[in-house]
Amino acid sequence: MTQHVSIPSDSVQLEGDLTVPAKAVGVVLFAHGSGSSRLSPRNQFVAEALRDARIGTLLFDLLTEDEAADRDNVFDIDFLAHRLIDATRWLRDRREVKHLSLGYFGASTGAAAALVAAAQDHAIGAVVSRGGRPDLAIRHLADVTAPTLLIVGGDDYGVIELNEKAYAFLRCEKSLKIVPGATHLFEEPGTLEKVAELASNWFNLHLKSPYTARHSPREVVVYSTREQAGLMLAQRLLPRAAADVVVLGVPRGGVPVAKEVADALAAPLDVVVVRKLGAPGQPELGIGAVVDGDHPRAIFNQDIIEHLGVSDEYIDAEIARQLKEVNRREAAYRGGRARIPLAGKTVIVVDDGIATGSSLRAALRGIRREKPKRIVLAVPVAPADSLEALRGEADEIICLETPENFYAVGQFYRDFHQVSDDDVRSILQTANSARAHPTA
Repeated sequence: MTQHVSIPSDSVQLEGDLTVPAKAVGVVLFAHGSGSSRLSPRNQFVAEALRDARIGTLLFDLLTEDEAADRDNVFDIDFLAHRLIDATRWLRDRREVKHLSLGYFGASTGAAAALVAAAQDHAIGAVVSRGGRPDLAIRHLADVTAPTLLIVGGDDYGVIELNEKAYAFLRCEKSLKIVPGATHLFEEPGTLEKVAELASNWFNLHLKSPYTARHSPREVVVYSTREQAGLMLAQRLLPRAAADVVVLGVPRGGVPVAKEVADALAAPLDVVVVRKLGAPGQPELGIGAVVDGDHPRAIFNQDIIEHLGVSDEYIDAEIARQLKEVNRREAAYRGGRARIPLAGKTVIVVDDGIATGSSLRAALRGIRREKPKRIVLAVPVAPADSLEALRGEADEIICLETPENFYAVGQFYRDFHQVSDDDVRSILQTANSARAHPTA
């Protein structure tokens, strides 16, 4: 019998449907892909097949309706993984499933989120990716211990190669299955049935060990909110307070952190807007980034560009398109206020955390062209290798925590809700209005 459930995550409730058949061997959580939901007919089809094989299913919405309307959220792998982790914790507390092993079934971008979550939670019994983008979780793949099956359509050109690349990074028990004649959505006759068969067999094979305390995820440093992280970061930055300091937040999640730093240093607050350059037909796959400023700058991921054979004409058009969005966001965030000049200033660039650092690299290079006196990069949390890769881009890096087991920025926040454009605009307006009109 299916139960309609409501799963708490951050400050919202995620709607879901939980079905646990009699004598179930485990429960599989579904992480849907971009533009989809728990009502996806493809996931519903696979879920029914799993239940016929005595495997429970939890289909739930990773995003609320309002959150899903923002396309940036749909492709935010860290955020989607954070939501999946919250749903996993919630499910483990349910009396009827406490004794059962859990697995993940991910589609498209949901597959990357599932792998990021599985890299953190070594008690996950198995992972299946259907038409997935595991390459978007590539820095986490070596830490996945759950047996992982990648299923790709034989006519899903480009995605096959990306799955093969990701497959090479997996160190767990693994398998890559190509379904002949299938395209990305497995709409061809008989192809989705093959996906359901492969997934059922994989989960039945591997969902055998019940969850035990010895598999508990490692303890990590966790901030309650971005504001708390900002307050702690500000304490480290107080010795750098000076009349020439400007604080720049990276929208959107870095702005609440940056506000606390700017307040503590009595410094003006502004933003540095970075936009990813998306690959042809795959906007979530970054081939580079472009950053705002008086002299907008683009940086590129040459390995991916060469791998996909992206043309110069496409790159020029994508730069123009993303610069248009950068300019729109700048205008929306600043509300007509001029950009704060950076020449000769000490610029402190603040984000809520770093994963790969590709967007921050573009931001720092763009800022450098404005001829500041000094650039300080300040974040609450980041993996050590990402910080090392950014050493040459900033004059100083301040990071409160560099955990060994880093999987996603959202892993280190209890509340990791999405920050909206309106939130950014309000923070900037409030911060700079207070400095323009200080109280007596």
